[in-house]
Amino acid sequence: MTQRRILVTAALPYANGHVHLGHLVEYLQTDIWVRFQKLRGHRCIYICADDTHGTAIMIRARQEGRSEDELIAEMQAAHERDFAGFDIEFDNYGSTNSPENRELCGEIWESIRQAGLVKEKDVEQLFDPVEGTFLADRFVRGTCPKCESTDQPGDNCSKCGHHYSPAELIDPISTLSGATPEVRSENHLFIELEQLHEFLNDWAIGDDHLQTEVANYLKGHFLHEPLRDWDISRPGPYFGFEIPDSPGNYWYVWFDAPIGYIASTKQWCEKHNEKLDDWWRSPDTEIHHFIGKDITYFHTLFWPGMLKTAGFNLPEKVHIHGFLTVGGEKMSKSQGTFVMASTYLKHLDPAHLRYYYASKLGSRLDDLDLNLDEFKAKIDSDLVGKAVNIASRSAKFVQDGNLSDVYPDDGGLFQQAADAGETVAKHYENCDYAAAMREVMMLCDRANKYVEDREPWKLRKDPAKQDELRDICTVALNLFRQVAIYLAPVLPGLAKQTAELLNDPIGPGDWEKSQTPLVGTSVNKFQHMMKRVEEKQVQAMIEESKETQADEAAGGDNQYNDGPEALEKEPLTEEECTYDDFVKVDMRVARVIEAGHVEGADKLLGLKLSLGGDVTRNVFAGIKGVYEPEDLLGQLVICCANLAPRKMRFGVSEGMVLASGPGGKDIYVLRPDSGAQPGMRVH
Repeated sequence: MTQRRILVTAALPYANGHVHLGHLVEYLQTDIWVRFQKLRGHRCIYICADDTHGTAIMIRARQEGRSEDELIAEMQAAHERDFAGFDIEFDNYGSTNSPENRELCGEIWESIRQAGLVKEKDVEQLFDPVEGTFLADRFVRGTCPKCESTDQPGDNCSKCGHHYSPAELIDPISTLSGATPEVRSENHLFIELEQLHEFLNDWAIGDDHLQTEVANYLKGHFLHEPLRDWDISRPGPYFGFEIPDSPGNYWYVWFDAPIGYIASTKQWCEKHNEKLDDWWRSPDTEIHHFIGKDITYFHTLFWPGMLKTAGFNLPEKVHIHGFLTVGGEKMSKSQGTFVMASTYLKHLDPAHLRYYYASKLGSRLDDLDLNLDEFKAKIDSDLVGKAVNIASRSAKFVQDGNLSDVYPDDGGLFQQAADAGETVAKHYENCDYAAAMREVMMLCDRANKYVEDREPWKLRKDPAKQDELRDICTVALNLFRQVAIYLAPVLPGLAKQTAELLNDPIGPGDWEKSQTPLVGTSVNKFQHMMKRVEEKQVQAMIEESKETQADEAAGGDNQYNDGPEALEKEPLTEEECTYDDFVKVDMRVARVIEAGHVEGADKLLGLKLSLGGDVTRNVFAGIKGVYEPEDLLGQLVICCANLAPRKMRFGVSEGMVLASGPGGKDIYVLRPDSGAQPGMRVH
């Protein structure tokens, strides 16, 4: 096998938040692929860094009364700690706020300038008058200018896929303050991506750099028409690198973030006396990016264009994955399924999640669902009941002794498993881990049947059959060793335990050990390898996720309309009202323009609602713990607008937000359908 030189990256985690189970899909997928390449004997490095620039970091540091450097250092330490907890091994983990990244940004920018790709023009940009800053795309929500879907982010519509600037949104709202942004004109720098259209079309559509569905998506949504200029600057104040030849302007985070891949590699090279050009400018190096489907546009159009212009290697492959759902639904804070990595690690084995994700990950962009019942069943069955079971039922009969000096006749089982190695390897290479896991579990089934048929536990008591017993255990442990090697990219801990049991390491370049049986070596005392998943641990994780991300919610100045679940507990008992009674209630569509915690109140959030124009209502809603203030900013709700004001010790509540559910943590704020506007009456 010819040794390959491979550089692998995962998308840079943003320094404004902690790692959760959704993020881990990508970092585990990438770690498994890197470990596989190393196990095959290839020279492979895994590069990552924290994405540290932008308005969000600046605003948060300001709110917390500390510097951006202090904030990002703290978050990077937390990220690295969480990743290590899941056995994710980076060869270098850097930061986009590094001198190496500043230097490389300048180098690449100069290349883009010299290529004549930069132009300047005034841009109308949204400015938050409360926070005193221009708003990045992620801090604006509003109505899509094309399909008019409400509550859409500032750069592209999640409903129709249309891309736009934040200033094009209808009824935009700042998610930082809830204020209506002002439109201000500032000078911006643009890269004319259309000049690279022919190159990008050839790269994206040909040579298998992208999954077929991704190539078709780019072709149908972007490459069929002239490419839009890419706005790569932001006026101050902004936390980032100031553009050397454009004082007062800063590189937009999406310019300097991917350059962080190269900067982090440079740090690694300096530590290991390597040359950066050997990894980023050599035809002998493969670059592989692993990303989520939400950032496809940046990594398949902007980034290749930057690399081509600056003379760096283009990606050999961009591996794109889907999102994580839990129980078939979006992760939920109120239901405790929005689980932080650190919370998981308190309760469950990280190896279990590594295997579960691997058993679900294919080579396409399909979303991955974490079903907690299936999670328990799969771990208990596959890892404990099948894989580890091979060793636990055979190792103890030969521990502190040796395997047979000559490999016994096993009816072709070892050779079957050896032959399956290339199939497993092909699945790993193609990121079809689910197929690889199915193949390995079939090997486990054969090995377990071999042990069951020969019943070594019965032979141990017969002195005349000790040689036969040792032969049976030699076969079983060699079949287990093959399984451990094939699972090593997913379960490095199991590979280490197997190496300790059989006194034979499993490390870089050791994939080929699956092809030759181990004989004559001593076997150490069997140590417990894998535990079953306990339901109480799963529930404890869910409960802690509810507690840490949402305080208990109940009561308050809010109205709950009983839903189906509540009907059994609380039947319809209210006395009948007439139509005339009903129309007295003036229910209006409203937008949440301010939201915050109420000092001294355990159950209330304070909301300021816009009913259109200058009409507003201040409302106290008993939904604290179910909803965070930032979840509600910019959202449309239904408000009882003519409710008599109610004086409370926290202030005056001027209305009521409508919600359904029995109360407690089961509260669901009612949302108007797409197209509704603040001030519209509910009939």
